[in-house]
Amino acid sequence: MKSNKSTVSGKFVVIVGFVSFIFAAVFFLLSQFLSVTINSLTFSFMLLFFIVLFGITADIVGTSVAAADEAPFHAKAAKKVAGAKEGVFLIRNADRVANISNDVIGDIAGTLSGALGIALALQIIGLMKDLNQFFLNMLITALIAAFTVGGKAYGKKIALSNANGVIFIVGRIIAAISSITGINLVKK
Repeated sequence: MKSNKSTVSGKFVVIVGFVSFIFAAVFFLLSQFLSVTINSLTFSFMLLFFIVLFGITADIVGTSVAAADEAPFHAKAAKKVAGAKEGVFLIRNADRVANISNDVIGDIAGTLSGALGIALALQIIGLMKDLNQFFLNMLITALIAAFTVGGKAYGKKIALSNANGVIFIVGRIIAAISSITGINLVKK
């Protein structure tokens, strides 16, 4: 049974805000550096695609964790199935996980995709000087918004119809990372 009690504290909000600022700045600098250094339209489009896809995936996880049922994870954890204990942890901290997935990662991905879209438009204008910069910026921004919103809408369908499966996959990924690094990523 899911608890309606929030695990979000004032301290958590401040930390999330600070970490979001740092991540946004670092990822912005990294994406700008890569798009300018490599100066390839193909690479810039691929980077943009992966940033949008990452935002959609994070939204799927955030929605799934809010809709997942804890009971099947307890049964799997009793059988020592990798990822089950991590799934329980995610579901018990659904408000934090959803906040980080939907808000922090999703919003940073949205901001970065917009910034990268403008950088991409400038690259295209540099190659094709006759293009209307205003129209190109509008077109790229509209396409990014359409793919992001459409992808998240379809992602919500996936998340709500297969919430436990999504969280189990995330739990298995966390378990694999923990076993490789030796760092326990969830509290016992």
